[in-house]
Amino acid sequence: MESMVNMIEDLKKIYSGKKVFLTGHTGFKGSWMLKILNMLGADVKGYALSPVGTPNLFDVINGDQICESVIADLRDRDRLKDEVESFQPDFIFHLAAQPLVRLSYKIPSETFEVNAIGTANVLDALMLVQKPCYCVFITTDKVYHNNEWDYPYRENDRLGGYDPYSASKACAELVIDSYRNSFFNIKDFDKHKKAIAVGRAGNVIGGGDWSADRLIPDIVRSLEQGKEVEIRNPGAVRPWQHVLEPLAGYLLLGAKLFNDPQSYSTAYNFGPDVNDALPVNKMVEMSIEAWGTGSYFIHKNENQPHEAGLLKLDVSKAKAELGWLPRLNAGKAVENTIKWYKQYYHSGDLLKYTENEIEDFLNG
Repeated sequence: MESMVNMIEDLKKIYSGKKVFLTGHTGFKGSWMLKILNMLGADVKGYALSPVGTPNLFDVINGDQICESVIADLRDRDRLKDEVESFQPDFIFHLAAQPLVRLSYKIPSETFEVNAIGTANVLDALMLVQKPCYCVFITTDKVYHNNEWDYPYRENDRLGGYDPYSASKACAELVIDSYRNSFFNIKDFDKHKKAIAVGRAGNVIGGGDWSADRLIPDIVRSLEQGKEVEIRNPGAVRPWQHVLEPLAGYLLLGAKLFNDPQSYSTAYNFGPDVNDALPVNKMVEMSIEAWGTGSYFIHKNENQPHEAGLLKLDVSKAKAELGWLPRLNAGKAVENTIKWYKQYYHSGDLLKYTENEIEDFLNG
């Protein structure tokens, strides 16, 4: 699997018929991941809270019909361990999280519980798997101690976090590293047969995200209602990428672990090329252009919680070691995202449209 060209058949060879335990399967990224795994022929057991609100992508893809869906809390250690032990997965993809920066200021301790202790609970459950198991734990680009400089962060840079969300994800990485050293040391793989890698993704966009306080959902809600789009931080630069980009990376990473666990049990960044990291106002302008109408205004609030102004990722490691490449620039990612929402609001078979988008991307 040396490149991402026509990768869907290569991925089927790895995942078809395999048992995949997927946390966070009812969320935005998790629902896309669930649908991809279903199309690859995997036997998926999902573990997550109920989908948040209506509409949600999990319902769009008929998620409860394409996996064994367990609705439970990541902090329920005993339930989580029981579900993993009874399933005996070949792969674990851990996506479940409290994923919102601004919400983390309102529920800081809960954010740490879910993101750090919840990760430890998944790792505890991994000890009960009595067969080889290949695990990809998803954190975020925000795990890095952000100096807000133009330098793109590499996997060996210092971890940290200003806000509770970012700090909780950095804590999760320390938890993963501790378990990997203490219980699943790669040097002893032949004894325990467990391999653990980490995926750190940039800001993802794509159809089916209706979260509060996220840029694209906020834009789409305003445009659909004929309202002017309100933005908070027009100059904030982020590594925007379409949701299928990092998900393809996670699946490639899982496949690499399966074939060579001792070489890939480490962390990888997934994001756009450095010169494709764009400010918020540019993303808004491209979204309005893709929608065909609309306008925006800047809402200045001196009392709003701190959010980083500049963040870039170095993805050269994923390119060199995994053969992963970003396929869509920011403009194309926005275009595809807006098309999905237009399909949702104004057209017909959204499930088929979503399946076609996945096939087109993976076979690009």
